Amino acid sequence: MPKPNLLAKDFDFATVLPEWQVNLDTQELEREFVFKDFKRAFEFMVLCANFAEELDHHPDWSNTWNRVSVRLSTHSLKALTELDITMASAMDRFALQILA
Repeated sequence: MPKPNLLAKDFDFATVLPEWQVNLDTQELEREFVFKDFKRAFEFMVLCANFAEELDHHPDWSNTWNRVSVRLSTHSLKALTELDITMASAMDRFALQILA
């Protein structure tokens, strides 16, 4: 697999991923997703897990009943990369699909 591209220093996180918090010190994106119940949270996690396998880029996450807490970073580079943006954007789409 090719080395993922680092993000530009002026990458506009607020526009591209408005629901995510960015920690530039730890080079992580963070978000908590809240669903109606455990079943929907788990459906979300299955969609994300399947996509993560396709992308070969896996989130650090935890689930407590209807909540899924996510942290994304490209650990091999100790940085945020295009992979993190791709995964975060997909997670946002999957959440909308589950919440619809």
